[in-house]
Amino acid sequence: MTQFVYRILPARIAMLSVSPTEGEGRVAEERFEHVKGKGYLRPVGFFLGAAFLSCLLVLAGCAAPIAANRTTIRQAHKEIAASALDGRLSDPARLVLHRFDLEKSFAKDPEATLKLLHEKACRDDRRDLLYALAELNYFHAESLRRSVKPGVARAAPDYYLSTAIYAWFYLLGEGVEPPPSAFEWRFRLACDLYNCALGRAFMDARGTNTSVRVIAGERAPLPGPVDVAVSQPGFKWRLEDIDRFLPANEFTVRGLAVRDRQSGLGAPLIVVGKTLDVKRQARRFPATLLLRVPGDVRAWSAGSLRASLELYSTFQTNAVEVGGNRIPLEGDMTAPLAYALNDASIWKLGAAQFFSSEEKIKSNLYLTQPYEPGRVPVIFVHGTFSSPVWWADMWNTLRADHELRNHCQFWNFIYNSGNPIGMSAAKLREEINRKVRQLDPAGSDPALRQMVLIGHSQGGLLIKLAVTDTGDKLWHAVSDKDFDQLNLEAKEKEELQKCFFLSPLPSVKRVVFISTPHRGSYRATSFVRILAIRFMKMPEKLVDATVKALTLQNPLHLKPGYEHRVPSSLDGMSPTNPWLLALAEIPVAPGVKAHSIVAIKGDDQPPEGRDGVVSYTSAHVPYVQSELIVRSGHSCQDKPETIEEVRRILIEHLES
Repeated sequence: MTQFVYRILPARIAMLSVSPTEGEGRVAEERFEHVKGKGYLRPVGFFLGAAFLSCLLVLAGCAAPIAANRTTIRQAHKEIAASALDGRLSDPARLVLHRFDLEKSFAKDPEATLKLLHEKACRDDRRDLLYALAELNYFHAESLRRSVKPGVARAAPDYYLSTAIYAWFYLLGEGVEPPPSAFEWRFRLACDLYNCALGRAFMDARGTNTSVRVIAGERAPLPGPVDVAVSQPGFKWRLEDIDRFLPANEFTVRGLAVRDRQSGLGAPLIVVGKTLDVKRQARRFPATLLLRVPGDVRAWSAGSLRASLELYSTFQTNAVEVGGNRIPLEGDMTAPLAYALNDASIWKLGAAQFFSSEEKIKSNLYLTQPYEPGRVPVIFVHGTFSSPVWWADMWNTLRADHELRNHCQFWNFIYNSGNPIGMSAAKLREEINRKVRQLDPAGSDPALRQMVLIGHSQGGLLIKLAVTDTGDKLWHAVSDKDFDQLNLEAKEKEELQKCFFLSPLPSVKRVVFISTPHRGSYRATSFVRILAIRFMKMPEKLVDATVKALTLQNPLHLKPGYEHRVPSSLDGMSPTNPWLLALAEIPVAPGVKAHSIVAIKGDDQPPEGRDGVVSYTSAHVPYVQSELIVRSGHSCQDKPETIEEVRRILIEHLES
């Protein structure tokens, strides 16, 4: 005992057993060295050392083996919310392992432990066993996926598949115990495990940028074979027209204010369509993958388990029927939008089209989602030097609204914003009429004739020309001669009529003007217009038409000041343009409701103020139902106040 105490006590403690004076200290030190050599301690040193050890043991005994230590809510929640999704096991999963004394077994041989637990689940009707098997399979699959050993990662997809199957049995399978409540922590974890595992169950585990493969066939996970069939009850596209499916859960999003996700069951996907046109534009849109698994763990062990892998478009289906219950599908509307916009060429489109004589993308109406009868089309029209990308935040936020998502469909109109306003407006009118005829030739969809047009800047002028009965006002703004008296060929008169004599489109019932220069932009000075035209290349058809019009100037009796060159959109937005000023005074047609959102920088109060491009006095018109002032620069489409006002207007439109 003396030797034991000596070996564990430092020399200084033994030295403290004698007098602390300097002389006695030296003597004590010498005696200590002598005693040390003989392997025992003097009695005083022994008793003092023993007393010190006793104190240590008493102090150690004061620390309880079980305790609850107070911490922050964040840290406590982190411990409570642990699961295989963040690399740890949850308490419900550990509880099952502890019940069967399998904690060490799972750490040492996870596959044997999973097989043993499956056998227990075939005999034990407690539903928490199914939950534990789902999480433990996911935990093991993650370990395999991250392994650097050759060939190990290839086994991971089958364990992810097992996760999805066990989670389905736990959430929706039949059993002695009732299905879990949606308030249970395991219920929410099981949904997340199912959603995350399902996408990875059909991926090639060998790469990091692989896609989800929607393919049928027999799989061989540990509990037994699974025959997987593929169907697409809510997906209209042919699989051969799809380039790849990407797991939306594995993408982060930046640049958009919110991420629009719908909670439910299923693996949310980013669908990338194959390139279908010469402009190399491929579709990107959201979908959801669901694995429906009839049967139970006993059928699985018997080798008779069949599963249906179902594909749904998020635009068209947001819930499915399972066992008489309506189950919401997990969906992600934002990830596909952000993925599509992650292309520098798209952001340069507005400038490229403005200066080019060729259309980088054909002027046309483009559907951002498949046409759905019964949903009101909301068409966005961009402004000068711009493109549809500037509407992204508004689309994303509006689609997150349950009412708008279920009752509206969002389209956009792309055009060359350098062309004359009348030419672009004529194209918009033509495409709206064509789309209505194409989608609903029988006229059986009343929603298609309740369109809402939303235009920013020059786009506001284009939509104004879609809902206005101009009569001969625009013509007489530029000519002194009656149109009927012109000595022109029929084709020439027809082209002029498209720009000067307009009637409202019957399919459009509401318009929203955003930062619209009804009376021109103070930035569109003659110097700016002349400078811009030097860098712009106009379409040959427009140049030829302009040359012909100039040769007909005397027969047309054009008023002084009308442009004697190929006009651009900037000429159309000149504050001195008589055609534009005449249009500003014409109200929208009866039966059409109009709204204005006017941007003002700083604290100026109307009628003072401007947004950097358009003044309040230009943007204000008296024939609107409402006018909202937004404190912003000209491009205010992504401002929360603007988006919320558009939402209010659309809800009002749906209710009316």
